[in-house]
Amino acid sequence: VSLRCLLMTVTYTARVANARFCGFSKLLLAWRGSIYKVLYKEVLAFFTMYTAISITYRFFLLEEQKRYFEKLSIYCNHYASLIPMSFVLGFYVTLIVNRWWSQYTSIPLPDSIMCVLSGGLQGGDERGRLLRRTLMRYASLASLLILRSVSTAVFKRFPTIDHVVEAGFMTREERKKFESLHSPYNKYWIPCVWFTNLAAVARSEGRIKDDNTYKLLLEELNKFRGKCSMLFHYDMISVPLVYTQVVTLAVYSFFLVCLIGRQFLDPSQGYPGHDLDLYVPIFTLLQFFFYAGWLKVAEQLINPFGEDDDDFETNWLIDRNFQVSMMAVDEMYGDLPMMERDRYWNDSNPRPPYTAATLFVLRKPSFQGSTFDMAIPKEEMHFQPLEEIAENLEEPGTRNHNLALFNRLLSSAPSPTGFVGGAFRRTSAQLQRLTHSVSPDPSYSDGEDCVGRCGGAGGSLPSGLGQDTQSTICSCGGIDPALPSLPFNKFNEGKNEDRVKNVQKRMKRDEMEEKESLVPKIPAPQEPPGPNQDRPRERPKATRSSAFNLGVLKPPAPTNRSIPDFFSFQPIGDQARVLTPMTNGKAPSGMSLLAVPSFDIPSFPEVHDPKSSPEEHRQRLRSVSMGSEVIGSSDKTEK
Repeated sequence: VSLRCLLMTVTYTARVANARFCGFSKLLLAWRGSIYKVLYKEVLAFFTMYTAISITYRFFLLEEQKRYFEKLSIYCNHYASLIPMSFVLGFYVTLIVNRWWSQYTSIPLPDSIMCVLSGGLQGGDERGRLLRRTLMRYASLASLLILRSVSTAVFKRFPTIDHVVEAGFMTREERKKFESLHSPYNKYWIPCVWFTNLAAVARSEGRIKDDNTYKLLLEELNKFRGKCSMLFHYDMISVPLVYTQVVTLAVYSFFLVCLIGRQFLDPSQGYPGHDLDLYVPIFTLLQFFFYAGWLKVAEQLINPFGEDDDDFETNWLIDRNFQVSMMAVDEMYGDLPMMERDRYWNDSNPRPPYTAATLFVLRKPSFQGSTFDMAIPKEEMHFQPLEEIAENLEEPGTRNHNLALFNRLLSSAPSPTGFVGGAFRRTSAQLQRLTHSVSPDPSYSDGEDCVGRCGGAGGSLPSGLGQDTQSTICSCGGIDPALPSLPFNKFNEGKNEDRVKNVQKRMKRDEMEEKESLVPKIPAPQEPPGPNQDRPRERPKATRSSAFNLGVLKPPAPTNRSIPDFFSFQPIGDQARVLTPMTNGKAPSGMSLLAVPSFDIPSFPEVHDPKSSPEEHRQRLRSVSMGSEVIGSSDKTEK
């Protein structure tokens, strides 16, 4: 008997090595391991039942019975499509195929262990040879015991432990020791424990020179034992039975319904779709062949350790592993061929020869990478200085002005609600400083205070505002012309020099907003009684340059009113209310409403209303930001 006949696994890889016209057509004529061999009995049974029902309908039923059968056939054919054949069967077969390949990769192979033993366990004497052969035999015995537990072919070869002893995998003393260890569970792991104990003896005798080799040997044994355990669990834990039953019932019930629903009815009755009377249901047989064959594939692969044509050849694996492992640790131990110089010793570019059948490979250029032949214009190959690259990234409108502006808005501009909230909190902070930390020093510069407080507010304006649409007025009531007008792109350029500064500014802004959010609520001042309450307020006139002449502020009675109740937002309806510095009666040219200029602002004079008491003097603070005016009244001050 040839070796090809002994192998059960059907191998056709060489026949499909090259893709050609109808390459798989040669495989359709194979019988061993084919779908015809597996399914021909089911196809014959189905066709026999279909023919019997067809003959009964045509020759043995009465006319009334024929009409009733025809209605039943139409009903079965209509509702047979409700059975989800493709989905249920396809998912089930995919699960079975993945499980089938995982089981094959779990078969223990002794190659790693034999290499470590051959190089790590020293000794050319009989004791060293005995240690290596015994350790390798223990590993082969463990794989034999687990395969004997899961494979029907291996169990038929070694039905009892006596057969294992007689085959040379176990000695009689080892059999007595094996049988004396009583355990209700599978004892395939016992040879692995013997392996570890004997390896410890070899380490103590100095046969294994160092702990690293000893550790490597035990690690390889643990991998080997883990694969044996996986095979045992694959055999114990099957695909849930309910899933297999559902798939089987779906396939069988579908084709039982097709036995009636796919019958050819009498064309003279005029039923839709029954104009042609064929005695053989060709497409129904093809459908049965495909779906039932799909189910047969799952039936063969669900347990690959059987005796089907495509099941794993476990007996061949046992023979191969045992012979190779014993040769590696015994005959090949210390067996090295004599070292000599290779034929390319002095050749820096060795090139092995080709035969005439493979000469075409030399004509193919060597692969250098997918971008090796990529062409780039010469003008785009020159390196650019990093400074110019940074300027191009910062300047909007180089290629797409709108896109650059939009990116800047997204990267640097806060949301409208956040900006209004920031202006609101800055105004609250200014009033808080006026209430608690006003300096009585007359040399205090009003212009410096305006620049210091309003500059921060102006500097936080978003870069998306236009040049001539908004204006910023400091809380002292004027605009400082000392600050130069900033164009739109220059205003944004300072905030977008690089990403590092943006990140630092955002962190600093978030920290400042967090601190300002902790400012306590400012109680609302009490309105003065009398007719002066409705009298319109007069705008103080700037006459001289000095600081606010403020005394010690008396806090009003505490109330429950919060800051939002104290302020009111009003849109600027009249642009005349926005103070514009005048030069000879005309506004300076080039002045941008977005810029925050600075100049020496005359302080407010002491305004005294003859109808009100000196304690009823009030200071008016105005802060206009984002096109809205925030008007707040300060506490009562003493002259």
